[in-house]
Amino acid sequence: MRIGELAARSGVSVRALRYYEEQGLLEAHRSESGQRQYPESAADRVQLIQMLYSAGLSSRTIAELLPCVDAKVSTPESRARLAAERDRIDAQIAALIRTRDRLDAVIAFAGSPASGCAWISDRDVAAQASHSAAP
Repeated sequence: MRIGELAARSGVSVRALRYYEEQGLLEAHRSESGQRQYPESAADRVQLIQMLYSAGLSSRTIAELLPCVDAKVSTPESRARLAAERDRIDAQIAALIRTRDRLDAVIAFAGSPASGCAWISDRDVAAQASHSAAP
């Protein structure tokens, strides 16, 4: 399939597909006229790349992991790399939860529009959470 068809099928811009190719994440063959031609499997590959990007992996990390995906082989190194990425994501989730809790505390303390926005310390967030949890 040509690049425009792959872009439409995968919901990714033509520019992104060219970038993936430049980064070694996606491979295209050239027709005699120089047009990119992708196999049917390219749409699945683009979805995988998009999923890994949305998880916060860099193009370098994705490029390091794709050979394991292509060979359908799991190595100790690839598992360690994936575990490290999972740990990074877990840390981001924890930070987002703390931010959400702080916003909840600001919302709770700012009972009316006239009260304005107040800075809420971590101690105040913890106190608000324990107060909300009490029966």
